[in-house]
Amino acid sequence: MNKESKIKIGISIGDINGIGAEVIIKTFDDKRMLDFCTPVIFGSSKVISFYKKMLNSNVSIHSVSNIGQIVDGKINVLNAWKEDVEITVGKSNEVGGKYAFFSLKEATKALKNGSIDALVTAPINKENIQSDEFKFAGHTEYLESELEGDSLMILMAERLRVVLATGHIPIAEIAKTITPALIKSKVNLMYKTLVQDFEISRPKIALLGLNPHCGDNGVIGNEDDDIIKPTVLELQEEGKLVYGPFAADGFFGSKAYQQFDAILAMYHDQGLAPFKTLSFGKGVNFTAGLNKIRTSPDHGTAFEIAGKNKADESSFKEALFKAIEIYGKRSNYQELTRNTLKKTKRE
Repeated sequence: MNKESKIKIGISIGDINGIGAEVIIKTFDDKRMLDFCTPVIFGSSKVISFYKKMLNSNVSIHSVSNIGQIVDGKINVLNAWKEDVEITVGKSNEVGGKYAFFSLKEATKALKNGSIDALVTAPINKENIQSDEFKFAGHTEYLESELEGDSLMILMAERLRVVLATGHIPIAEIAKTITPALIKSKVNLMYKTLVQDFEISRPKIALLGLNPHCGDNGVIGNEDDDIIKPTVLELQEEGKLVYGPFAADGFFGSKAYQQFDAILAMYHDQGLAPFKTLSFGKGVNFTAGLNKIRTSPDHGTAFEIAGKNKADESSFKEALFKAIEIYGKRSNYQELTRNTLKKTKRE
């Protein structure tokens, strides 16, 4: 990738008391990363310097006060705040949440106005970040409120891609939330993103059942027979390669997931427990369905190991690569589809 084609990747620093700064610094300790993108870290050069010293890192940063000052070939740190901040490594507190939001807010603003091409978010703590300005379950919900489109969380690693029909809701609410309309909406979003962001022309999608053994013909619940199976048939009639429902335990245990481009799980732990078992440390969270691209590592703030030089940057680095890759594929798709009519007329 030549210098002119490098994309600008914004990076939100996450909770300043967690492992976010550490995995960012470790990622860019590898100078070759600058061959792939121009990074812009939204945070504070003082915070980055604090963690550099703790990690004994020699990584060089370029401190800027506005987006117009960023330089290719440098690790740009855009100072989202100027004041000194007390860092209490490994502790969850209001300060960590406050500045995590400052970073995310500024990065999102730059993403919206096109100053950066894609966003990679370091982990936040969903409890301490809550405020009058941030009343969301997490990054995904906040970004959906700020950007265009309907968000779709895809957890991915190599060819394994898991989507959730329901997200951060209580177990008691899941069965009442699963409807044909919800399933169709998720599948249609999956189909669109697999085509435009992953260049899969005919995606093959699996749906997991809601109940154990997909309800055993009504013995363990009727939702699979009454809601999921008929919806699968309707989607097939529309020409989509959608199959299921599959019992989640056997589906992952037999490695049947390897035969599909994506999987729709009915609830959070049904999809994420096997995903993280199979790929923890290498997985990436991609917020699909929006008009801008955002990825993140598959782990949290990990306060228990913060400041101990134990954090593994592999997932963060993979999230960075995926943001670059998806941006390229979506740009290609948009260019091809934008010129379809023009090309047809020429022919």
